[in-house]
Amino acid sequence: MQFRFDGEVIEVNMGDWTMLSAAIQQRFAARRGFALATINLDHLVKLRADAAFRSAYAGQDLVVADGHPIAWLSKIAGDPVSVLPGSDLVLPLCRLAAAQGVSLALVGSTQAALQDARAYLTAKVPGLHVVLCLSPSQGFDPQSDEADRVLQAVADSGARLCFLALGAPRQERLAFRGRAIVPDVGFASVGAGLDFLGGHQQRAPSWARRFALEWLWRALNNPLRLGPRYLRCIAILPGQVFQALKLRMQ
Repeated sequence: MQFRFDGEVIEVNMGDWTMLSAAIQQRFAARRGFALATINLDHLVKLRADAAFRSAYAGQDLVVADGHPIAWLSKIAGDPVSVLPGSDLVLPLCRLAAAQGVSLALVGSTQAALQDARAYLTAKVPGLHVVLCLSPSQGFDPQSDEADRVLQAVADSGARLCFLALGAPRQERLAFRGRAIVPDVGFASVGAGLDFLGGHQQRAPSWARRFALEWLWRALNNPLRLGPRYLRCIAILPGQVFQALKLRMQ
């Protein structure tokens, strides 16, 4: 499944967990880093307006579908992919890391949330080593000197998997930069995933996720912040359906 923006091509190149886990295990074994992004409708909105975000996204090594609308569009395009939300990938990726002796860094959110997520993950995944919890300053810029210090701290920690919980587009832009500066580290952009695990944000109940209503649950619980975001997402759907139909006919 591909999305095109002013010459940039963003491809969902990891269609399911089996494909993604195999790719990551191979990179762990070869000591090769990666940048993993989880594309959703909100990202598509941001990609249309942000050239730097588009460049960073086009440079991600592994891209999965985060949300049912992306999976639905992929079916329309004749190239179906599975839904793999970033929040749902945290524990499985930790299990892969522990199995291959790969240490973990947590970057983003708040220090309290990271420490709570660390406690949760180490309790759930035997043998997992979390060697760094680092919360950048408010208003963190992924192109700043602070970003260089964050990436250097990840390198110095010995971590080879780093969860970025900075929100889009900052986490994807930092991952893209990290690929050049710390090439043996895998950067996975997981949004609010660490906050959910640490109990600092409440995730939608399982029934809402099962029926593809997580967006509605979140919007109703935070209408001022998330209502406009989801309206923008809905507004681009007709155009995305048209593009998916064009892909199917190619």
